[in-house]
Amino acid sequence: MKQWELTLVGPECSMEEAIATLDRVAVRIVMIVDEERCLLGTLTDGDVRRALLKQKALSTQVKDVMCTTPRTAGPNWSRERIMAVMDTYQLLQLPVIDTEGKVIGLETLHELLTRRRRDNPVFLMAGGFGTRLRPLTHNCPKPLLKVGDKPILELILERFISSGFHRFFISTHYMPEMIREHFGDGSQWGVSIRYIHEDEPLGTGGALGLLPHDEIDAPLFLMNGDLLTTLNFENLLEFHQEHQGAATMCVREYEYCVPYGVIQSDGHRIRSMVEKPIQHFFINAGIYLLSPELVKSVAAKTRVDMPTLLEGEIAAGRDVNMFPVHEYWLDIGRMEDFQRAQQEFGGL
Repeated sequence: MKQWELTLVGPECSMEEAIATLDRVAVRIVMIVDEERCLLGTLTDGDVRRALLKQKALSTQVKDVMCTTPRTAGPNWSRERIMAVMDTYQLLQLPVIDTEGKVIGLETLHELLTRRRRDNPVFLMAGGFGTRLRPLTHNCPKPLLKVGDKPILELILERFISSGFHRFFISTHYMPEMIREHFGDGSQWGVSIRYIHEDEPLGTGGALGLLPHDEIDAPLFLMNGDLLTTLNFENLLEFHQEHQGAATMCVREYEYCVPYGVIQSDGHRIRSMVEKPIQHFFINAGIYLLSPELVKSVAAKTRVDMPTLLEGEIAAGRDVNMFPVHEYWLDIGRMEDFQRAQQEFGGL
């Protein structure tokens, strides 16, 4: 159970029980939820004090003394946006709820300010030609195309940095000098950036063979350099460590509507007819977390794509897990995707 889950109580919980919860957990808030974990209200030390000053009994149910209109954060909010709301309203905690109003987390000012440094290496793939985005990529590598006022790859880098990561490798092939010139050694962000150059494209998995294997001492993040996402990388790391697989692949749910009526039959006899059914699939989201052993198994100058590499792990009986991405995610592969990114960027 996560720490924030210990703060969840029902509306009939007494104020005395809520105070005991406040004393027991590290955060100074209780979140009151219904049976579906939808947020009904919150109770803080300040709420308790005000209730006691009004001579409310300790047996009073929290639904009678809670704040019924608490400030909340959405699942896709950046660290900066959460910090801005906390600063504006002088808050120490901010419940995180999904689109249905269910509690899915709790952000605290203390954790945001002291978020620990994470030593996992991060490998960002930035060597592609960006063929489908021509003519924009005739004179600029796709990862350096700007969304808003920053290159796509810089937005990715900053999201990792805000989560405490500081060891970066960037794979280059097409116009590598422009990428090196923009990011340098990473010192302007207070991190380390090193470059892995592919003389010939080796595929998303083959580039792993060019890494300094003796330095890969923790699970490694591998991410395509043309993705915009608000994925919580810390949650992904926690999931990977909990399930102990050779790799974790992030997946995205994809809906496909069959544009015709689908017929199911038994021989010549029709059993059912479904008009334009929607099918659901999980697709590869281009973000992976790989065990050091898997990274080191890729020999130098091996050409292999990640799906093929992971299929080999599965065939060998090793666990490859999937992590659904419910947060914002956009693969900027086509011109319409790039235009969509420009429109949506301000809301991230």
